[in-house]
Amino acid sequence: MVAVDEYETLVFDLDGTLVRLAVDWEEVAGAVAAALADRGVSPSGDLWTMLETADRTGHREAVEAVIADFERDGARDSERLPAAGIVPGGVGVCSLNCEAACRVALDVHDVGGVEAVVGRDTVDTEKPDPEPLLEAIRRLDGDPGETLFVGDSERDEVTADRAGADFVYVSEWLRAYA
Repeated sequence: MVAVDEYETLVFDLDGTLVRLAVDWEEVAGAVAAALADRGVSPSGDLWTMLETADRTGHREAVEAVIADFERDGARDSERLPAAGIVPGGVGVCSLNCEAACRVALDVHDVGGVEAVVGRDTVDTEKPDPEPLLEAIRRLDGDPGETLFVGDSERDEVTADRAGADFVYVSEWLRAYA
């Protein structure tokens, strides 16, 4: 069983943990492919591969703008998940979604207690690189060794491990606190 009081700092993933963004990721991938093609870059692979291609070719900002538009819209129409109702005060959010979409979703669903939000575009890397989680922890004046990261994916688990933080799947979190 997870005991929150054992941790100095608590950080949540967003999409799939607190809310479910209403985003058609295949449509996003198509729009990103079109944005790259418009810039003379042959798109290939999945969305993450195309984002890496945009980095290499100097088109990250344009591709980020396309993805962020979909995410902000999806945040407005997102579904509140059960964990959103039991978020204690003084926590952070670390997400693969853009920071603005995170803030929209938190606002739409009135998820209080969040004092730090780090999205895909907040720092120069994204999960599973540890830097986004470490930035959320820094913004909360925390220590990775005293942090619990609550998420819904293997990528979240790897991120926590690389950051030196503990991890729990949201399903286990809910069993302990719902």
